[in-house]
Amino acid sequence: MKKFLQEFKEFINKGNVLGLAVGVIIGGAFSTITTSLTNDIIMPIVSIFLGGVDFSAMSVALPTFHPVAADAPPNTLNYGSFLSAVINFLILALVVFCIVKAVNCVMGGARKKEEAAPPPPPEPSAEEKLLTEIRDILKENKND
Repeated sequence: MKKFLQEFKEFINKGNVLGLAVGVIIGGAFSTITTSLTNDIIMPIVSIFLGGVDFSAMSVALPTFHPVAADAPPNTLNYGSFLSAVINFLILALVVFCIVKAVNCVMGGARKKEEAAPPPPPEPSAEEKLLTEIRDILKENKND
């Protein structure tokens, strides 16, 4: 049990878990914003072009196969809410795609700067220096 707790402690202490937790919290808050954007701004504009249709009210009444009380709410298939959720998802995916693309662009620029400056050639080894000196001496002796 101690080993398990020690491994769990090491796992929690890694930065990845904290970053993931922060990402989930921010993602939840961002989801609320995109839901509001979809329901309060985009859907009313779309409904203008569809003749004022309210997406959340779009539904199909399903048949009942047994007797139901007269005051019972009808059984409906609410496809309008589903359409709204799909549009909300597409907006969220587009925004995340744009953020990832921007981060990749910034990181790519930093990598290109690192690649632009090639490392200096390595210093010749002591053996190579000695051989070069011997070659130069032999050339001088030949010319004499």
